[in-house]
Amino acid sequence: MGNFVLGALAPHPPIIIEEVGGRERIKAAKTIAGLEELARDLVAEAPDTIVFISPHGPVFQDGIVILGEEKLKGDFKAFGAPQLQLEYANDTDLAGRIAGAAGKKGIFAAVADRAEARRYRVKLELDHGVMVPLEYFSRAGFKGKVVVMGMAWFQPSELYDFGMAIQQAVEAGPGRVAVVASGDLSHRLTPEAPAGYNLRGREFDQAVYQALKERDFIRILDLEPSLLEAAGECGYRPLNILLGAIDGYDVESRVYSYEGPFGVGYLVAGLAPKGKSGVQGKLVEDFRNLRRKRAAGARLGQHPVTALAMASLEHYLRTGEYLDEYPPLTGDLPQRAGVFVSLKKHGELRGCIGTIAATQPDLAREVIHNAVSAGTEDPRFFPIELEELPELTCSVDILGEEEPIDSEADLDPKLYGVIVRRGRRSGLLLPNLEGVDSVEEQLRIVRQKAGIGPDEPVELSRFEVKRYYSTPPPTCVFLG
Repeated sequence: MGNFVLGALAPHPPIIIEEVGGRERIKAAKTIAGLEELARDLVAEAPDTIVFISPHGPVFQDGIVILGEEKLKGDFKAFGAPQLQLEYANDTDLAGRIAGAAGKKGIFAAVADRAEARRYRVKLELDHGVMVPLEYFSRAGFKGKVVVMGMAWFQPSELYDFGMAIQQAVEAGPGRVAVVASGDLSHRLTPEAPAGYNLRGREFDQAVYQALKERDFIRILDLEPSLLEAAGECGYRPLNILLGAIDGYDVESRVYSYEGPFGVGYLVAGLAPKGKSGVQGKLVEDFRNLRRKRAAGARLGQHPVTALAMASLEHYLRTGEYLDEYPPLTGDLPQRAGVFVSLKKHGELRGCIGTIAATQPDLAREVIHNAVSAGTEDPRFFPIELEELPELTCSVDILGEEEPIDSEADLDPKLYGVIVRRGRRSGLLLPNLEGVDSVEEQLRIVRQKAGIGPDEPVELSRFEVKRYYSTPPPTCVFLG
């Protein structure tokens, strides 16, 4: 039986490599010291294999790719140090067991050789998300094998499930294994940061720091999607996989260092297993129950429009037919109008489709048809499945009359939606969307949706909406 000996979160700025950063690396002195200490602790555990999860490896929407070459190589040529090269043997047996364990959980994972790498259009070389921490481990004396994988755009609980598959694969085989989640925290800590500045970047970093220190792993899983987006991070998803890999263990957590030079948060942390006492999967099931209860609570007392949208989608998923018996929509609602239905799962968009103007005999049928379309026909997502419904919330936008305008000066992204047209190309963007705070950004997005270039002349129209939520709209909290 294999042994899980250590989990770690490690940042990966190439500038902390001496051959790359030179004297500039001293600006990240705390991170360097933290990684050196983590490396000593890791090597002291004598792992036969280190599993790396990198956000800069292959990234897919619906599956995880594990590098499958017998030898895994990489260099720092892209960072001005081609002479610095790494080569490690791949633990292909463990890689295969991970893919197999993931498959039993219904998670697609593939071990990619050269042929499959061409098929998936991925590179099999080590990326800097692996090479930076691996260089520190190598200098500390690590001489074992590695397993290297990218990540997927899964929900936190699904990433956690994949981490549990890693644990099962480790315990099913021989040897001592460490798991390293490679990732930086917020890239938006200062005005000079590479991804721009956002006040919530520090909020995200502090939340992760405290949760790891206090071993409050549900808090990490439960971070709001709006906070992740605001932070501009790259370590959250690898971290969720790591948490799944230590599921059921009693762990001793240690934060080696944290700092934010260059406007990017670097956290070095270790999670040392001290035996098992928990039931595998209990934490993630508790988390799922928390989300289900929250979504159910959000739907209590919801407006009849959103209630109709959710009832319509559920009826269609159960019967394959559109809802044909429903209470009338009354009050100050229009008889007919264009409608957009947006569906979210744990705060992340799961489907959104609508109509600019009325296409059905009445407003209720417009809502019914567009709710089904949002749940089953949005090309950006797989169709929603019946078991997902308890975790969904929705909003319904009822569009006012379209009003042609002469100038961008007549727009306000918080008050008006916008429609752009050029010939047969057209695009629409709803108002009051999170992250769309200027007319310039609103027009950039809607032009992109329509396939219209930034300098092409367009016809502009605006419209107002009445938005109805199945949950109260999010409140942004800004911390000084």
